[in-house]
Amino acid sequence: MSRLADSFGAVAAQQRAALVTFVTAGDGPTPAILDALVAGGADVIELGMPFTDPMADGPAIQAANLRSLAAGTTTADILNIATDFRARHPSVPLVLMGYANPMLRRGPDWFANQCAKAGVDGVICVDLPPEEDDGLGPELRAAGVDFIRLATPTTDAARLPAVLDGASGFLYYVSVAGITGLQQAAQTSIEDAVARLKAATDIPVAVGFGVRTPEQAEAIARVADGVVVGSAIVEIIAEHGNDAPAHVTRYITSLATAIRSARKIPA
Repeated sequence: MSRLADSFGAVAAQQRAALVTFVTAGDGPTPAILDALVAGGADVIELGMPFTDPMADGPAIQAANLRSLAAGTTTADILNIATDFRARHPSVPLVLMGYANPMLRRGPDWFANQCAKAGVDGVICVDLPPEEDDGLGPELRAAGVDFIRLATPTTDAARLPAVLDGASGFLYYVSVAGITGLQQAAQTSIEDAVARLKAATDIPVAVGFGVRTPEQAEAIARVADGVVVGSAIVEIIAEHGNDAPAHVTRYITSLATAIRSARKIPA
């Protein structure tokens, strides 16, 4: 059993969804921010790998990427952050999320082995479609690292089997056809999509893109296995800089509290 499987299994036993949080590595005091996420009640943490052309990301995460790169953040720095996080938090799943170029430039085998060595539990590669994944996914699986795939509102029944092939950890449902942070899908469309995806796979389904408030998180947590929040956290870091950890903990606590109460409220 992987840490991701353990984490989703534990929250399912508690009859609730998992809170999955995202921040960009190297944007602000990252180790302290990661600790703040755990303190607030995050169940899974996604650590973004900064990239010069983050095509799926909206203004908040684009700006975080630029701040991190301007500070000189490298892949080695990110792996060191992950290694240190694993020493501090042995059981909290950590996922690297980013784009193919930084992951593949030294070869998929190198990246997969470094992830395993650092205690990374999963990888999300935003711009690598399953039809073109003949290297990264197999190497990650061989190294014992979950390869988390993305489904979108345009992932139809014909393509869904390709998306699910080799996927593990959880399935990330991108609830809007667009970039991060700017809009949220209607709750009814999320409910329909989650039901369709869960009928096709036993992998937990986590919903992200556009989730900002405890109320939105609570509504999604009634039907999904996980709720992903990213841009709103990144905005707190942008606003507060080195003072961000305390603000992040308060915000995450509000989300975690809402998610934990979601299934106690009649839908």
